Amino acid sequence: MRCPYCAHIEDKVVDSREAKDGDSIRRRRECLGCGRRFTSYERIDEIPYMVVKKDGKRESFDRSKILNGLLRASEKRPISVSQLESIVDEVEKQVQDSLDREVATTEIGKIIMRRLKSLDKVAYVRFASVYLEFEDVSAFMTELKYLVRSRDRTDSAAAKKKKKK
Repeated sequence: MRCPYCAHIEDKVVDSREAKDGDSIRRRRECLGCGRRFTSYERIDEIPYMVVKKDGKRESFDRSKILNGLLRASEKRPISVSQLESIVDEVEKQVQDSLDREVATTEIGKIIMRRLKSLDKVAYVRFASVYLEFEDVSAFMTELKYLVRSRDRTDSAAAKKKKKK
């Protein structure tokens, strides 16, 4: 830290404490050149996590937007808010664990759809209908058929397993 009085670059910290606002550390320093004291403040430089939308626009990550979308998709479904918050927590963790400060909405959507698919098929279809932006009814029907086929495979595998017992 450069002394504001004599520009000497060596000092010693005499006192440290949290500043009144709680967002920074206040340090009293003594210049080793001139002996005068001065105060410095340290603040964490928070760079927001950004979401890259399909059109290339960037905006700050906002977990409430994800939760609102999930609430709409799961309206009148037997899904608790804590289950939805768990999905949002997983998305937020993925964003924070990312080496890059930017995450594409496609990645976020994949996580949400994977979790919804295993949680509730109706909520999954509702979310997918908005997220995947189906061009027409046939694209929507193709996704529904895929969902039914995967459910049928799961059901038949479970029945075979039960039969073996």
